Amino acid sequence: MRCTSRIYVDVLVVGSGLAGLTAAISAAEEGARTAIISRGRLCSGSSFYPGTWGLGLVAPEDEKDEADLEETILRIGEGMANPALVHTFTGKIMGSLEYLEHLGVPLREAKANKEREFIPCFDHKNRLWKGIEKPGSSQMMSKRLRELKVACLEHMTILRLLKEGERVCGALAVKRKDEGVSLVEILSPAVILATGGMGGLFTHRLTTDDVTGIGQYLALESGAKLFNLEFMQMMLGHVHPAPKTIYNEKMFRFSRFYGADKELFSEWEEEEREKQLELRSGYGPFTTRLSSKKVDLEIYKESQRRREGIRVVYQEEVKRHQPEFIKTYFDWLKEEKNLTMDDLVWLSMYAHASNGGIAIDEEAFTGVEGLYACGEVTGGMHGADRLGGLSSANGLVFGRIAGKAAARSERGKKEGKAAYYYQPLYVILEAKKYLHTIQKLNQQHAMLIRSERGSKNVLQELSKLQSQMERDKIPLEKTDCSMEELLRTVDLEAALELTLALHQAILLRRESRGPHYREDCPKRVNGLNIPIYSWKQDQEIVTHLQMSKFT
Repeated sequence: MRCTSRIYVDVLVVGSGLAGLTAAISAAEEGARTAIISRGRLCSGSSFYPGTWGLGLVAPEDEKDEADLEETILRIGEGMANPALVHTFTGKIMGSLEYLEHLGVPLREAKANKEREFIPCFDHKNRLWKGIEKPGSSQMMSKRLRELKVACLEHMTILRLLKEGERVCGALAVKRKDEGVSLVEILSPAVILATGGMGGLFTHRLTTDDVTGIGQYLALESGAKLFNLEFMQMMLGHVHPAPKTIYNEKMFRFSRFYGADKELFSEWEEEEREKQLELRSGYGPFTTRLSSKKVDLEIYKESQRRREGIRVVYQEEVKRHQPEFIKTYFDWLKEEKNLTMDDLVWLSMYAHASNGGIAIDEEAFTGVEGLYACGEVTGGMHGADRLGGLSSANGLVFGRIAGKAAARSERGKKEGKAAYYYQPLYVILEAKKYLHTIQKLNQQHAMLIRSERGSKNVLQELSKLQSQMERDKIPLEKTDCSMEELLRTVDLEAALELTLALHQAILLRRESRGPHYREDCPKRVNGLNIPIYSWKQDQEIVTHLQMSKFT
């Protein structure tokens, strides 16, 4: 396999979810020749995840509400959100919403926007709520890309970032052609990573298969820092029917849950059960911050006893009187999945979104010249827990910021043949098997219940796996491998390094905070409200508590 083509652009965007699409459009509107690369079709990733109807997006109700929203994000972030990023976000979200409407993206309005179900996850009040429907948003954003003549490189996967000295200057990608597979060099003085979270590290995940952690891995290899990796969202989803469909958390107070031989929570006092399920209806992902954490822990432990998970039955009350938010969900469920409230559904816990990722500043800059990042691939906007509706809003705001900043950074740079380099490519024919081993280790030791013993076991197993991988490496030029074998190898590289960093962070955070639950350290420690950073040093992953807070 050899490089058969070379592409020159001013800005390269990697990933085509909401953040990536917004970044590409914004860069092109600044006059930059722009390309956007997507592992699958355009408009993919978690933004267009098929297991939910669309994206909720929240913003301040008015200018007076900005300060309260900012304070709320920082409070539920439990010291792990970067105040500078949060301030930038709250000051720009309204303008970004207007920009989305300017693009012609249809936004759903809430008719009963004061209903309690429209209060965002973990919030204490209603905000301005908008719904982004997948078909309309993908249609209008694709149209704008065509108008701006953005090169849309679909079904192409990034393998390496190109570097000239310490500067990122493009990417090496692989694409499928009629006659086989070929490598493509994309030379660009500015690269924006918008590849989503790290759900691909787990066997059970509520993400699309192109969310592999590749962006975090490429940033790490290029000299950027990652942080807050231990804060990942875990949520209930369907095992069957309609596997990997997200369970609507507003239904907790209207649900009865059954395990193998009993109704869950039946041993609790009735008043306590109602109180905790009521509280649990206010948010989607697991958190240790609230007393209702014991709801998730019992569900998780019971769901581990059998493959089909736990069974849920909805109460008659909600079938007769559905709040608007819940009705929207079940109307979509009927239309897309042919399911109603009367159908039997089995649930289990899944890995969902990442609250941590690449460290960036207010300009979406990673600290590595030529490299920017936006959306869920980044960390710092959300902290330990994340306010509902902020993932979409964050991707929109920082997608615009990244696109503009990258376009400005490339101006004045002359096009020419750079003396670039990249890490050698190789293939591991057993990569699929090794990757599944890593995913199973994370599923067992990095989901809801974590411990020192579990993470040390993972690190020991990874050490053995690394030795096996080294023996199995075949230089790319010495094998006639398939595209799938090459992609699985790169996914394995990413999974290995990110799992090392994740479990090092789990071991360092000897407490429970947000979605990070250490069974052997079940309480929050006030002195540990310090971010944990990971970076590459002498080819090794280094993970430390960053005493100077956000850098």
